Amino acid sequence: MDPRTTVEAMLRPDLRGRTAYGAPQLDVPVALNTNENSYPVPPVVVEAIADAVRAVAAGLNRYPDREFTALRTALAAYLSRSGTPVGPGAVWAGNGSNEVLLHLLQAFGGPGRTALGFTPAYSMHPIITTTTGTTWVDGLRGVEGAGAFDLDVASAVAQVRAHRPDVVFLCSPNNPTGTALGLDVVVAVHDAAPDALVVVDEAYAEFARPGTPSALTLLAGRPRLVVTRTMSKAFALAGGRLGYLAADPAVTDALRLVRMPYHLSTQTQAVALAALEHADLMLETVGAIKEQRDRLVSGLTALGLDPVPSDANFVLFGTLEDARATWQELLDRGVLVRDVGIPHYLRVTAGTPEETTRFLEAVAAAVPTRTGAAP
Repeated sequence: MDPRTTVEAMLRPDLRGRTAYGAPQLDVPVALNTNENSYPVPPVVVEAIADAVRAVAAGLNRYPDREFTALRTALAAYLSRSGTPVGPGAVWAGNGSNEVLLHLLQAFGGPGRTALGFTPAYSMHPIITTTTGTTWVDGLRGVEGAGAFDLDVASAVAQVRAHRPDVVFLCSPNNPTGTALGLDVVVAVHDAAPDALVVVDEAYAEFARPGTPSALTLLAGRPRLVVTRTMSKAFALAGGRLGYLAADPAVTDALRLVRMPYHLSTQTQAVALAALEHADLMLETVGAIKEQRDRLVSGLTALGLDPVPSDANFVLFGTLEDARATWQELLDRGVLVRDVGIPHYLRVTAGTPEETTRFLEAVAAAVPTRTGAAP
């Protein structure tokens, strides 16, 4: 190879000119841009995690349990609390749900194969797809105006039949819109794509409003259906990096072919197990966060803006004349939110009551109100 050859020239052609994923990590008083849980891990759980890691520390000279058996059992028990039985053999986990999604695409995607998602949706779906050499297809949601972010059965089925994908991504609740899917959409997409793996990303499922269904209830008898979850959000464990899925055991067997050996470290397994042993305590903040989410919706509406009703721990809000300028004005006031690339919209995480107040005050100062109402 010519020593003058540049790294850019050596890079895979499909990656050249792309920008790496990365939400801004800025030191600001109010960080509401990455859908983290604003509440710290409870002291009791901190102690339990420290004890668990201490207990395994002497054995770190040995590789971790490659099958993460105890963790799969605990995750299955947690999922089964919803009323839908899930066995350990149906569970898979990775270092965050992104690694779980990567495993799925490594096993079921690849060169010559296609993945379809309905955008706007989770931005990592197309990124991970591309890194595996899989072709990404941007499916579409509703038309502009009322229901612009909804996905109806007829539209979804038509797009699946037109593109004949090998993998289909559905988000419920959807990121960045916060909107949930009806199970009729999931079933229709699954049935319209008889040769595709259908992945329902439920990263924010614990924050859904009462009556919002989970695709976990559809797993039985559908070996091509996968439901992914994470401990980053409701469990306030974003730094722990633990995502997981539930699917037919044949799917989890396939993922063993592509995962790196011993991909879940001993300490990662210990941390996740300690958190799951205190699941009720870890999830106590979910109700408080949902209250702040609903307060964001009402407060933004009072300011004359257009928030999208949400089943997640964030709110997408719009009708901003210049979303990027508003983002900067909020940042100048010490509040960091997310510009998700949708014209006239920004996304804000539901945090603590104090953070909600700071955000609404900043919006009131940055955006001329149309009603004159106070936040």
